[in-house]
Amino acid sequence: MFLTTISSLLALFTAINHVLAATPIVSAVGSKFFTSDGNQFYIKGIAYQLISTDPLVDTAQCKRDAKQMQDVGANVIRVYHVDPTADHQGCMDAFADAGIYLFVDLDDFPTQIQPTTPAWNETQLSAFSAVLDEFQKYDNTAGVFVGNEVLTTERAEFFSLNVYEWCGDSSYDGSGYAQLVKNATGYNVPIFVSETGCREPRPRLFTDQAAILGQEMADTWSGAIVYEWIQEANDYGLISYGPKVDPQMSTDALDGYPRLGIPTTVSPDYGNLKSQWASLNPSGVKLSAYSASASITPPACPTSTAGGWIVNGNAKLPSLGQTLDSAATASSSTTPTSTGSAARPSASATGGSTPTGGKEITGMVLGLLGVMFGFVLWL
Repeated sequence: MFLTTISSLLALFTAINHVLAATPIVSAVGSKFFTSDGNQFYIKGIAYQLISTDPLVDTAQCKRDAKQMQDVGANVIRVYHVDPTADHQGCMDAFADAGIYLFVDLDDFPTQIQPTTPAWNETQLSAFSAVLDEFQKYDNTAGVFVGNEVLTTERAEFFSLNVYEWCGDSSYDGSGYAQLVKNATGYNVPIFVSETGCREPRPRLFTDQAAILGQEMADTWSGAIVYEWIQEANDYGLISYGPKVDPQMSTDALDGYPRLGIPTTVSPDYGNLKSQWASLNPSGVKLSAYSASASITPPACPTSTAGGWIVNGNAKLPSLGQTLDSAATASSSTTPTSTGSAARPSASATGGSTPTGGKEITGMVLGLLGVMFGFVLWL
């Protein structure tokens, strides 16, 4: 009887500790992110795609990587492709225990929305829904991306851009970041950098983090995600899992780059990023104060104009089975365009060629935050 009572008490204490240690949920309020404990949330993120199919299925590897990410100071990972039918509990717990949240793309390779020929069909709907259904159950799922480098939806809970502008020892004005702040001022949903970190010139200094998370941008922007975690052929990695090998001799190496094991830091890039993040801890504003004083009503969509704001806010949302008629919209101001001159770095873990920095903003990513509270886009 005594032992049974002790066992019951231990189980109770374990349950209480689990509740007390529960991960605060991140949500969007007005133009800022907040945790459920009322603190403003700033992103210090890393793009994380060890393998092309799903990096969130190997619990042991996730634990090793989460521990290393704690060391560098990350609180967010971005994952581009997952298998919604797999078991993600172990990895999501490992990252939650490390205080790390997930932003995940809803598409897989066959269903991603193409910027030049956007379409919306039943296959995409099913694929997007499957990922959402799988990851909405985890408290450390911060948000989901609907499209990468495309404008895909009329309503979003956050907005982000892939920005490879601040290269080397640049500056707030010289990089164009001052213009980013000007453009985002008054935008009443959170906005952040969803990819950054020029590869050239070497070494990678990550001095843009001081602007993004400092006094110049922290009032308007909500942080940044650095590209990327693993070292592969594109040469953007912060860590490696050992020297390059013959891919024919190892099933764990894609294009010769090992993708499992103990993470080894890439010097001096890893240390440079760690030093930047260690010195940057914006406190922002408390949710109670912000809600009482700020206007959190989204602004009206601007009028579509040639050479300016190109999205027609009055356009009908696409229906299932609809594909953009590029010929019919070629002369329209609502036709999606790209402001960049080159593609962003590969996020598919294929080790493809990549830009070397100094290009314009490569594209725009729209997403939905707070997926546990509701999912509103053109489904």
